[in-house]
Order: sequence, then C-alpha cells, then structure tokens
Amino acid sequence: MKHYLESQKENMLNLLERLVNTDSGSYNKAGVDKVAQILQKEFEEIGLVSSIHKVEEYGDQLVVMHKGADPTILLLLHMDTVFPEGTASERPFTIKNGTAYGPGVVDMKGSHVTTLHAVKALLAEDSDALKSIKIVFTSDEEIGAPVGREFIETQAQGMKHALVMEPARVDGSLVSSRRGGGRYTLEVKGKAAHSGIEPEKGRSAIEELSHKTIKLHALSDHENGVSVNVGLISGGSSVNTVAPSAYAEVDIRISKMEQAETHAEAIKEICATADVDGTSITLEGSITRPPMEKNTQTIELLETIKGVGKEIGLSITDISTGGGSDASFTSAMGIATVDGLGPKGGNQHNEDEYLEIDTLVERAELLGAVIKRLA
Repeated sequence: MKHYLESQKENMLNLLERLVNTDSGSYNKAGVDKVAQILQKEFEEIGLVSSIHKVEEYGDQLVVMHKGADPTILLLLHMDTVFPEGTASERPFTIKNGTAYGPGVVDMKGSHVTTLHAVKALLAEDSDALKSIKIVFTSDEEIGAPVGREFIETQAQGMKHALVMEPARVDGSLVSSRRGGGRYTLEVKGKAAHSGIEPEKGRSAIEELSHKTIKLHALSDHENGVSVNVGLISGGSSVNTVAPSAYAEVDIRISKMEQAETHAEAIKEICATADVDGTSITLEGSITRPPMEKNTQTIELLETIKGVGKEIGLSITDISTGGGSDASFTSAMGIATVDGLGPKGGNQHNEDEYLEIDTLVERAELLGAVIKRLA
C-alpha cells in the first residue's frame, strides 16, 4: 500500500491545491457545493457511487460508498472552513520546505486527499474492505452542525465504528475525547435617560449585563472541564445616555454528558431574574454538541488503531482536546469513535495554517490499514 501511495504523491498535492484554492467558508454555499462536486467526481471516477443531499441554507452534503456496500465503518469529514470568501485568492496554496500552506489546508482539506487515496490504495489491492465503509462529507461543522448533526445521526445508524478525519494534533496524536458545548445569546432591555440631567430615571442594560456576566463566569469549573465564557458584548447608544439595551454571546464547554442539563438549567436560572429593577432579559440558545467521552468502546478502537500503526511503523498516541467536532455526535450514539485521523499540521483557523506534506502518505496508509483491520 505504501509503495502505491508514494507513487500518488504528486496527484495528492495537485488535488490539495485545487481544494485549498476553492473558498468554502461555512456560509459560502456555492463554495462548499463546489468542493462537494470536486470530491464527487474524484470518487465516481474510481468506481464508487455517491449521492448529494441538498441543503437550502448551507452547503450540500455528500455520501460516498462502494457499489456493493454493506457498511459498518463511518468515515466522517467536513467540507466547510472558517475563512471568508476571497481568502483563497489573497493567500492561495503554497509549498515551502516540505510544508503546505493555505486556508483549510489541514482542517480539513488534507483529509479529503488522504481519504480518497486510502480508498484508491484499497482499490489497487482489490480489497473487499471498501464494501464496509460509508464516507460522509458535511457542510457546517465549523458552525456547530445546525443541519449536519441530524444528517450525521441518520447516516450513522447501524455503524460499528466511526473514524473522524479531523487533522492529527501537531505531534501526530489522535483525539480520544473532546469537550461538548453550546452557545447562548442574551438580550437585555433597559430604559434610556440622560446621564447628566436625569440619570435616576434610567435603567442600565449594561449594568444588568455586567451582573449576568459575573454570574455566568462563576459557573466555570475548570478542574472538572467546564468553562463558561461571555465572549462578545455590545450595548448602549451614546456615552451620555443610560444604556437602553445590551447584548452578549456566551460559549459553554462541558466534559461529561451529565454536566449538560445541570449547567443549562443554571444558565436559565441566572437569566430568569433581573438584578437591576426595570430591566428585562431574553435568553436564547442551548448546549448543542455533546462531549466525546473516552469510554470503553473508544479505548478498544484506539488499541486496534495503535496495533495497526505499530505494524506499519507508526507510534500512535492519543490526547484529549477542548475543541469540538462532529465526533461528539457518533460517540453520543454509542458508536466506537476515534478522531484526528487526518494528516499532521497546525495553526488551524489562522493565517499560517499548515500541513506537513510527508504525512499525506503516512496517514493515508494508516487509514487504509485501519479500514482493512476493522472490516
């Protein structure tokens, strides 16, 4: 398998360049759809069958399988990035000293390339293992999967294993657990008044929001993996006016499922009563992504992957991370799930995002070998 993949390195880089140079931010439906079309054509050219699942607001979803598939292994990828339209033309795909750069190069367009070529390598071996996989490409992972979650949960029915193709960590580690979380918004209404002439007639929405910010932050319990962060605030109309309105966006992260209900109720309780008389609060949002917990099933799958890695000369480690991914959805369904099977790189979501080119072959070989073992 490795010899075949080494022969495909130039093709890998050519495809990676095409994908990276296609803007596909989560809200750029046309761009995400174009990535889906590129991938659909690549898979269909090697004999796999695909289906496009239309989405009105976000990019379409793509499912790929062998024509004789009876799948038990889900490969999960996303096509959206965090970058706005025009980023690809501003800083297109480049290679410097064995490292590739560009928007979304490692998160996760490099994984599109390794997944395709793992499939190609298995086809070159005429392996029946391909009949055991279903490859799902979603379009909204970076914004919390507002439509992707239901789609993933539907496609994951009956699966025994989920291999999530987020990039490996900088040191090559796989991801065995992730924090879950959600988003809330607070809208506070007060009463305007001139701050010099009659401030006593005003009711400050900013003051009320300040009370709520302190109370929400007090819910954080870092030792137990819970963090609540009021990350964006705005309010007021002018410096000499008691603020008639204020707004905040809140991020919450949890490490265990039982923390979800407890903290959701605590947030509702905090926002149910105003601290400043005459103000009112509207709370919207929820905890939308369950945590990916390192359970017995995950550990067993990890051991299998580590064993396969050892056979092909790779030492595989795993870590926990605070960031979320679609792995949480399959894990919460009770499916053995391991994340971070993509190529190595770093600085995701930043201008200097990079991918280590040598790991394209390495991770494609690992994926192909793991599919064979699980099948």
